[in-house]
Amino acid sequence: MTDTTAFDWRPFLLRWSGEWADSLPDGEARGEDDEAARRARWLGFPPASEERIAAMEERLGRRMPPSYREFLKVSDGWRHAGGFVWLLAGTEDARWHNDESGLAEMFEEYLDEDAGPEERLEVDIWRRGLQLDVESDITHVLLDPQDVDEDGEWAVYTWASWRAAPPERHANFLDFMREMYREFHSLRSDRSDGEPVFVNDTTRKLDTQVEEARPEALRGGWERAEKALDEAKEYGRPRAAGLGDQIRRLLGQTYMVYFEDLVTDPRYAPDLLPPLVAEHAAHSYRDDSTLTFHLRGADDDLVSLAYATLDQVRSGTYRYAAAGPFGEAVERARELARWGDTDGAWRTLKNAVPLWEPLGPDHLAPLGWVADPLLGPLLTPERGRELLSTPRGGQAGEAPGPASGLDPGDLAWLAEPDPGDNRTSYRFVLVEGVDPEELPGRLADGDGTVLNQPVPFWEARRGSLHDQRKFSSYDDRALMAVGRAGTGWSFAFDGDPAPFHRQRFVSPAAAASAGTRAVVVWSGLRTWHGEPFFHLSVARDGAEQYAFTYADGEIQKSGEIPRALDPSLFFGDLEDGAEAERSLLEAVTVEFGAHLPRHAIVNGRLHTFATRSWTRPPRNGETYAVIRLHRGAPRPASGERTGDDGPGSR
Repeated sequence: MTDTTAFDWRPFLLRWSGEWADSLPDGEARGEDDEAARRARWLGFPPASEERIAAMEERLGRRMPPSYREFLKVSDGWRHAGGFVWLLAGTEDARWHNDESGLAEMFEEYLDEDAGPEERLEVDIWRRGLQLDVESDITHVLLDPQDVDEDGEWAVYTWASWRAAPPERHANFLDFMREMYREFHSLRSDRSDGEPVFVNDTTRKLDTQVEEARPEALRGGWERAEKALDEAKEYGRPRAAGLGDQIRRLLGQTYMVYFEDLVTDPRYAPDLLPPLVAEHAAHSYRDDSTLTFHLRGADDDLVSLAYATLDQVRSGTYRYAAAGPFGEAVERARELARWGDTDGAWRTLKNAVPLWEPLGPDHLAPLGWVADPLLGPLLTPERGRELLSTPRGGQAGEAPGPASGLDPGDLAWLAEPDPGDNRTSYRFVLVEGVDPEELPGRLADGDGTVLNQPVPFWEARRGSLHDQRKFSSYDDRALMAVGRAGTGWSFAFDGDPAPFHRQRFVSPAAAASAGTRAVVVWSGLRTWHGEPFFHLSVARDGAEQYAFTYADGEIQKSGEIPRALDPSLFFGDLEDGAEAERSLLEAVTVEFGAHLPRHAIVNGRLHTFATRSWTRPPRNGETYAVIRLHRGAPRPASGERTGDDGPGSR
């Protein structure tokens, strides 16, 4: 709540008027009223008496809100409210709009049939609002007598068709006028050649704020710095947006984050261009020519660098690099992230932030890494705050406490519903004492299988299906992501497996365990299709030690199963599949000391490869189906079909 009646309007309006008068170019042709206002250094009018205000209220049938009344006592109207309202109403010109513009009907056309009372109330502003704009650039200013706060203040709504945005709400008339003052400053700060430099007490104060915010941000005081920079940005002060955008991007914000005034500076472009073009690449509907809009003033070399970086980001080949010890930590962090240890990667990166070297005085934090395909997924808003709170760039300050990790360090998280509840079935292989690079040699056919480049799992699956030309009802070659599963273990994980067939299933545990130990888990206790199931098998030195499968309400087991993994402990009376699943995964975690990295599997990028089939070949008398897809051969110039044209040709 703001005590708007205590606000001293006159100093505020005098300051605004003087700054406006000083901003006008000498010799510029202007109207008689504007010239008189310039000479008087006053954009307002004589104050309205209490009698004039009372007469106005009697004419309109309503008492005016407090902040508007107090304003009228100082100036009965106002010229140049912002850049697009040239005359604002006083006691004589304020009138009920009564949908004079016809906008109520226009906005009603956009309402859905099930639009609620609040949406219809917003449309009716054009019928009930008190119009304050007298002369404007098609900009409407309305006081809303139904949007009233506890102090009796009416909200102000502004709208202009050329802004292509819904009406903007201001809590009261004072807030509206402050916003118009900021708009005036913002427009004047972007001066053309030959126009006087826009300098006054207000701009000097704000520019000092910007200068003080830089070292404050580097000391870790990002919240105070952000507040100061945001205020300066609203007034259009140079560099305030570009500095503040560095903070906003690390907090996970991307909308309207363009690093203005800095991204086209060759000193900062290597670190600021990557996150800018990565956000552009994330929205494939954008025409690439629009990228140059945010690079206005850049030379040809910098524009070429932007498009080259865009190509790297889209192909997944962009690699963030930094100088000195921080750059060395970046390489170590990337290697950890590559194999799924995102918590370890973040600790490595964050602990090296004090060693980071800015590229110039307006560089507040390392940013290029957020566009790196392996490092970028490490960022969360919490981690961004942790980095921003870390003293860096040669500034001293108090280091923050470590943020909590994103990986729980177990397997039980797999039993938790994911967003959309899509992970109802999954399978994974754990292999002890081998590196992830060795898994294709143990789980795939032939010696030539290599790991694919790290990509999100959904992208790897889409690419796999796009290239696949043969689909079989008996062949189950799993596309699996690989990485490290804690100390001494590697994993291969499939989060979207084919249906489970108990009679034809062949565990890959034995083949994977040559010279070591391997564990296979396939869970479908929450599956949407068919009966719930769960399989566990453990092998050592190429031979299965023990296994069990729960399916169709029955348990089949072999070998000497450790007491902690005895299936009877979990499936005696299966009423809650999720609870049984969680208990089983907890037991497997304890038994083998391995875990799967949740953040990397769900949000990161991992290497993938296709395994050999998890099902045996069909036996005599068993039926199966095979679908082969063939690309159509090029048509002859005459347009006639060839004998093998089309998918059904063979």
